[in-house]
Amino acid sequence: MTALSPVRRREILQSLRQGTVPDGNLDVLAVGIDRFATTIDEDLDAVASGGAIFKAVRGEYGSGKTFFSRWVEQRAMQRGLAVAEVQISELETPLHKLETVYRRTIEELRTSAFAKSAFRNVIDAWLYGIEEDAATAAGADEATAEQIAALLEQRLASVATATPVYPMVLRAYRDAVDRDDAATADALIAWLGGQPHVGAAAKRVAGVRQDVDHFLAMGFLQGLLAVLKGARHPGLVLVIDEVETLQRMRSDSRAKALNALRQWIDELDSDRYPGLYLIITGTPAFYDGRLGVQALPPLAQRLQTDFGTDARFDNPRAPQIRLTGFDLDRLVEVGIRVRDVYADGSSESDRIRTLVDDAYLRDLADAVAGELGGKVGVSPRIFLKKLVADVLDRVDQFADFDPRQHYSLTIADSEKAEIVQATSADEVEL
Repeated sequence: MTALSPVRRREILQSLRQGTVPDGNLDVLAVGIDRFATTIDEDLDAVASGGAIFKAVRGEYGSGKTFFSRWVEQRAMQRGLAVAEVQISELETPLHKLETVYRRTIEELRTSAFAKSAFRNVIDAWLYGIEEDAATAAGADEATAEQIAALLEQRLASVATATPVYPMVLRAYRDAVDRDDAATADALIAWLGGQPHVGAAAKRVAGVRQDVDHFLAMGFLQGLLAVLKGARHPGLVLVIDEVETLQRMRSDSRAKALNALRQWIDELDSDRYPGLYLIITGTPAFYDGRLGVQALPPLAQRLQTDFGTDARFDNPRAPQIRLTGFDLDRLVEVGIRVRDVYADGSSESDRIRTLVDDAYLRDLADAVAGELGGKVGVSPRIFLKKLVADVLDRVDQFADFDPRQHYSLTIADSEKAEIVQATSADEVEL
């Protein structure tokens, strides 16, 4: 098992207490997805070399779609790629309004060095790289202003192929930084990030008037990929999560969103977005139902994948991959890993391993699944939450606590209702 620092161990356990997916070190919890590792790594290497790839991930509620996405993101950042995760919602981030998707992408942009909202850091790193490269080309410790400007124009020419207005604003941003005009620099970065309501004065400085719309946003995504590459990040993994929410939209909005997705896939195939790995996640009902992908035959054709054979023989290189969810053995295995992560950082390590042994973990997993009507596949989140917050924390803190004697599993009605709502949403007539 990967050695964890105390900070990372604490972050993982705190996420599990809250019933959420940790952001990092997911290899220690990865159960059942090892079979995808080789293909995912090949895809990431191809993207880092300038390729563009689309992947659709399907799985029922609780099958680990969010975990899988963050596992891919972690592997991407280990290669220097940037990542962003965008959740589709009808009101705030509808897929057919790609300017909102772009804005959320910028807001969620992360690298191995910077947490969310890394966009400005990436821009600054890109500009700093230009200064360094200009000095290297000149054979000097520091380049002149003219040499930096010449190289900047050369690099901006490649960005301009994506969208001409992008380099105009980048140039204006650099000028604002040079003259210590923080207000203008902040406004221009906000505009490049797709934020609405940027002041007219700042936009006039850059020679632009409009807000970022649907079409401009897609050009800006090309500009972002070019800037990322110049900042030593060879690509971007963009996860579009919960696309099944499209099924709840009005028919006209849903049709536009499905067509936008089809168009995006085609543009990836045409190399419009070199360095982009686009991943969408959704339930089987979204891919197979009449309110989802099947409502647009050209999109259904592009995503068609045969899942008629045993899941052991699924092709991870196919446009769609399926996550088969947890059975009892997998649930126990991930429980063992969590227990060991907890014990490794505790002064009560021996007592934890004795009282929360493998047999107890199987009994707890069985009990959780039983409370949820035998649905093992939807139980990992609740199982791990109960394990950490109700069992391991108590064993660690109270010397006389024995989970077999003193703990009786209870699952709140609200927890059950959440699962019922999530698992039945695709079956509701809309």
